[in-house]
Amino acid sequence: MKLVRYGEPGQEKPGLIDAEGTLRDLSTQVADISGETLSDAGLEALRALDTSSLPAVTGSPRMGPCVGDIGKFLCIGLNYTDHADEMGLDYPKHPILFFKANSAIVGPNDDVMIPRNSNKTDWEVELGVVIGKACKYVSEADALDYVAGYCIVNDVSERHFQTELSGQWTKGKSCDTFGPTGPWLVTRDEVTDVQNLSMSLDVNGKRMQTGTTATMIFGVAEIISHLSQLMTLHPGDVISTGTPPGVGGGMKPEPVFLREGDVMELTIEGLGTQRQNVGADA
Repeated sequence: MKLVRYGEPGQEKPGLIDAEGTLRDLSTQVADISGETLSDAGLEALRALDTSSLPAVTGSPRMGPCVGDIGKFLCIGLNYTDHADEMGLDYPKHPILFFKANSAIVGPNDDVMIPRNSNKTDWEVELGVVIGKACKYVSEADALDYVAGYCIVNDVSERHFQTELSGQWTKGKSCDTFGPTGPWLVTRDEVTDVQNLSMSLDVNGKRMQTGTTATMIFGVAEIISHLSQLMTLHPGDVISTGTPPGVGGGMKPEPVFLREGDVMELTIEGLGTQRQNVGADA
């Protein structure tokens, strides 16, 4: 299934994309794409619906973040061998963890706003993992059973804030609009091999990132298991799992960063496409 949330910010309704690509309203069935809706039982109940009987949504409504009421937005840094190589950095021995503020989360096609005093705002296409049930002390072998589904995340990053201001990476990751998420949550049963998904990001029509989840240093199951030893993961938590090569900060001979008026397009195999216009905070 492809689950979505559509409508104006703060007023999103739950929906799904049917086999014909039609947006169907789920608001008579569930309150939101969150919490118990993401459990195995909740998803199975949605699969059992006659989608043709659900109201079709007309027009082209805004797509909101594909998960509502996200509890934790956890991010894994430096998790692709080819990205670490382009940055000239050693591979980490354990997953690098940072958090992105929930106030950064926006829809997949909402504008990304360069914050004041920024001249190093960068892009990162990433695989997002959505947790479906409470997860604590799980083994790597069982970890994927706790996944509701997958989505695209643009882990927008301000490199000066991230690396040149003292403190944690979170400073450069949490600016408003720095977490486009969606367009839809694809349930785990529709992703045959999460460690073999192609991914790309374009800026102004020019390909910047080309990669595959096959080059992750820590795979999705290992990440979930590792995090579950440190904290309980809850339904609706999102894990952004790192980015392949081609970020602006790694460009040679000089880094390239986003400017007002740029357009980003992100794609992950089977998970759809995001498109963001870049603006500037007043």
